[in-house]
Amino acid sequence: MLQFMKNKIFIPLLIVSALIAFFSFRYVNSGTGSDERRSLILKTVMQTIKEGHYSPREVNDSFSTKVYHRILERLDYEKIFFTQEDVNQLNKNEFQIDDQINIGSVEFFNQVDEMFTKNIDKVEKLYQDILKKPFVFNTDDSIKFSYEKQVYAANDKELRNRWYQHLKFRVLSRYVDMKKDQEKKVADKDTSLKACKTDTELEVDARTAIKKNYDSYFKRLHKLDANERFSAFFINCITDAEDPHTEYFPPRDKQRFDEAMSGSFFGIGAALKDEEGKIKISSIITGSPCWKQGELKAGDEIIKVAQPAAEPVDIQGYEIDDVVQLIRGKEGTVVRLTVKKIDGSTKVIPITRGKVELEETFAKSAIINSADGPVGYIYLREFYADFQHPNGRRCSKDVAEEVAKLKNAGVKGIILDLRENGGGSLNDVVDMAGLFIDKGPIVQVKSNDVAPMTLSDKNEGALYDGPLAIMVNSNSASASEIMAAAMQDYKRAIIVGATTFGKGTVQKVVSLDEMLDPLTRMKMHQGDNTTNSGQPTAESSIGALKITMQKFYRINGGSTQLKGVTPDITLPDYQDMSSGERKDKSALPWDEIPAAQYSPVGNVGSIPDIATMSTKRVAANPIFNLVKDNAVRIKKQEEESAYSLNEVKFRKQTEEANCISKKLEDLQKNQAQLTITNPKEDLKRISVDSVSMKRNEDWMKYLKKDVYLAETVSIINDMSKYSMTVVNPAKK
Repeated sequence: MLQFMKNKIFIPLLIVSALIAFFSFRYVNSGTGSDERRSLILKTVMQTIKEGHYSPREVNDSFSTKVYHRILERLDYEKIFFTQEDVNQLNKNEFQIDDQINIGSVEFFNQVDEMFTKNIDKVEKLYQDILKKPFVFNTDDSIKFSYEKQVYAANDKELRNRWYQHLKFRVLSRYVDMKKDQEKKVADKDTSLKACKTDTELEVDARTAIKKNYDSYFKRLHKLDANERFSAFFINCITDAEDPHTEYFPPRDKQRFDEAMSGSFFGIGAALKDEEGKIKISSIITGSPCWKQGELKAGDEIIKVAQPAAEPVDIQGYEIDDVVQLIRGKEGTVVRLTVKKIDGSTKVIPITRGKVELEETFAKSAIINSADGPVGYIYLREFYADFQHPNGRRCSKDVAEEVAKLKNAGVKGIILDLRENGGGSLNDVVDMAGLFIDKGPIVQVKSNDVAPMTLSDKNEGALYDGPLAIMVNSNSASASEIMAAAMQDYKRAIIVGATTFGKGTVQKVVSLDEMLDPLTRMKMHQGDNTTNSGQPTAESSIGALKITMQKFYRINGGSTQLKGVTPDITLPDYQDMSSGERKDKSALPWDEIPAAQYSPVGNVGSIPDIATMSTKRVAANPIFNLVKDNAVRIKKQEEESAYSLNEVKFRKQTEEANCISKKLEDLQKNQAQLTITNPKEDLKRISVDSVSMKRNEDWMKYLKKDVYLAETVSIINDMSKYSMTVVNPAKK
């Protein structure tokens, strides 16, 4: 899992000056995929890392071998494309990549890329040939999935055997699912089942379905051009050897990154789906341009896309990503969609592009009506911020609004849910933490060989000073960890869940174009540098680099790097302590610095007593006990990593997992569900149309059966029984 953080701490001027001075060399644009262009990208990336990275690694033989093995792993993690004969040819490069990097050579990339593309064609013929014949599921063969320990197939003959097992497992899995589904329908006397299929017919159906999956997979592989492979499988293996979060963005990926951070983009606001090769509208985003225009509906099929004053583009055979790029464009421009309506009619629909906000990204709240009184709940998916627009959405402001709604509802406590929250804007963490404390330090940030800088909330008073619990899990990372750590150090909130991811580093996105000398930039920008949709072409930019420039530290001096944040109250989790940042060999180490000056609030009550009460409830809860059992089973399965390819044995092997899953499902159905309502301020917004109402209904349904949330509500109720020290009643 790759988490990111973007902040507004700028590169020191001295670094910028050094970078610009370095990049005063000429560039001749010989085409998008030229070695000259790739060499320029490589040199620019490496010098940016050298001058700006928090802890740049020495580019030597040790670095070379790390990059070499990362490239092979990323290209062929399952070891189903390369043979040992192939790898033997590539091995001579293992200790030469550093030398090539230092002179800007892309020789190894060209060699491995040529071999990989040839192997794609070879393997494509293999799987197509294997799937022409039926599989027999009564033999005693098996397959192992310990890819890290697995060796490469010695030659093409062994590679074919590996693919045979690989495909047999996929077909067996699908076949068993189909057979179970049919058996269930028979047992339930389901009238939708017209006639039972024989095992032979089910095997054919399963094989056909798997072939369709692999046809799509290989179609995507063929669609990747050399530039995309250069970015994903070469440059980003080099950056990944520096640390897990330094990453190269080609121009289009940089645009996607900005959209992900802001929660918005310029387009029409229609979600697309691929339905048997047809691009159809799956849903319309409420409030979006096409929602306001009113003619485009879910189920409509897009046939053509036309830009202003341009001929329509027939999108037959296009991938969804390509269609999305055609539809998106500059704000205020018109895109004309030729669509086939559900009734079979064809219509051209003009839609003016505008800002589309993804509501599921933004903070939202609910009121949980417990036996001891109402408890507020705020869900925050990520620490978003629209850095491109000063007045754009920011999570700190949105959370403040949600807190105000909950206070108006008279809640006795608030839960901030940061589970699965991978981070985001550093400044917004500081502002958000300030909602719950009086002024004071929130986080310490340190650049290489520079004294730590303390980022503080400078606004007096707390917006909310009552009971507060923060929910985290093993995928809560970066900004989430700063928030949880600050509230834990101040003893302002009780942290509930599992030990967090352990990402204690800060990234900055640097435009690589800005590092080039003016003559090179001018050369790149000559000619027509925009596509029909108004997006820059690949030739007009060399992209950007998300670079690790700093580490952040808790106000108590400890880093969250590797260790993460340990909850005050631990709840069972599917993941174990080996997950997260600690699994990556290139992760930066844990360390600590002197603590900042701060005074704990200490208004969370007696944590040991509250934890004891929680532990008793968890021990008596059969759902949590099943979660523990399942975690043990998953770990055991990962260690054994072997599956039988015999139908009877395979079904028995998977029965345990299905049994636990069924028990969990039944227990969740029968447990006392939470009673949840929306804040009154949200009722108008969620009732605007059927799509919004359905989205809210699904969210509420999910929350009602969330056993982790139910336990956290009980923790809030326990906290409220202790006298709370008022921080400062002044409102911000």
